[in-house]
Amino acid sequence: MGVPPTVLHFSTPVLLVAAMTAVVTSSGQGDKPLFEGAADHELSAAAMNVRVDFQPYERTWNMFKKTFGRRYESEAEHTHRYLAFLDNVRVMEQHNARFRNGTTTFWMGINQFADKTVEEYRAFSKGLAPSNMSQPWGTLKCSPFVPPPIADDDAASDTVDWRKKGYVTEVKNQEKCGSCWAFSTTGSLEGQHFRKTGRLVSLSEQQLVDCAGTFGPKGCRGGNEPSAYAYIHSAGGINSEVDYPYEAQQGKCRFAKDKIAATLQGCRVLPSGNEKTLQSALGSQGPISVNVDATPDSFRFYAGGVYEDPKCRNNPKSLGHAVLSGGADKKGFGSKTGWGSRWGMQGYMLLARNHDNMCGVATEANFPVV
Repeated sequence: MGVPPTVLHFSTPVLLVAAMTAVVTSSGQGDKPLFEGAADHELSAAAMNVRVDFQPYERTWNMFKKTFGRRYESEAEHTHRYLAFLDNVRVMEQHNARFRNGTTTFWMGINQFADKTVEEYRAFSKGLAPSNMSQPWGTLKCSPFVPPPIADDDAASDTVDWRKKGYVTEVKNQEKCGSCWAFSTTGSLEGQHFRKTGRLVSLSEQQLVDCAGTFGPKGCRGGNEPSAYAYIHSAGGINSEVDYPYEAQQGKCRFAKDKIAATLQGCRVLPSGNEKTLQSALGSQGPISVNVDATPDSFRFYAGGVYEDPKCRNNPKSLGHAVLSGGADKKGFGSKTGWGSRWGMQGYMLLARNHDNMCGVATEANFPVV
């Protein structure tokens, strides 16, 4: 687990090795990873270096605690967490053996969820409240997205990385607060604000957590993007992260009307389950808010590659985690989570395209209009 900070690229064997053997600690934007699915020969080469054995477990456990600053209140709690850690590590070992054998396209690694039970993680991964995506909230109603006329084989719409174009802020961390919906909302608004003004401003998730309650969200207990858009529209805008920093808990609303950093005029929703339209929106509009099923263990410990798991469901009732799709290639949709840079590929994952709407990535997709 002691690998130094590494510049990660989706298409390089270096990433495959680093993500499997360590928790990556780099969070810099510098040389950003590309939304380029790893070629088959690169996956084959990397598979030979995948870590499928985390023994000695006691040493790995101590490194985990040091890396994530774990302190447990009692010996009983320590033992409970260690046993959960062992169960999780063995899941990773079994899966990574399959990756080495070429029977899966992604690999797992140790991250901040490694000492949590299945039940604890699943409760945490459901920070998204149900929403009628076209329901009017106050004076705002999201209208349907109509794709622009783009040829089916247009390469420009098939592969895009909005990070390279300046539309996406650094990876953020929601921590223990169930505020994924707020991070997805700010991510898509940050992109649209940049598209209109040419300025990338990190916006305040904390304002949404504290202030949007009358429009449906419940702070750290869940919410959704359309209701957050409606709140921002009604309030007249949103403050920047600098002026209203994140605290990972709900508090008193402190929105400053004299420090508005971005506004919106409306929102668009994409037809449910249509991956082709999602790709069209990504190619023509910018980063898109998407909601996914994040409950499988394979999702929890994802560390890299093209994620594909039939256990990851795509129906609306299964969606519990909101993320930001910041680009795509022919193999997958690149998604930015709110789980920090130590999760996945420096906070990103690649969800398989054209695999029956994997994890529901195209089930509830939306973006604001500024």
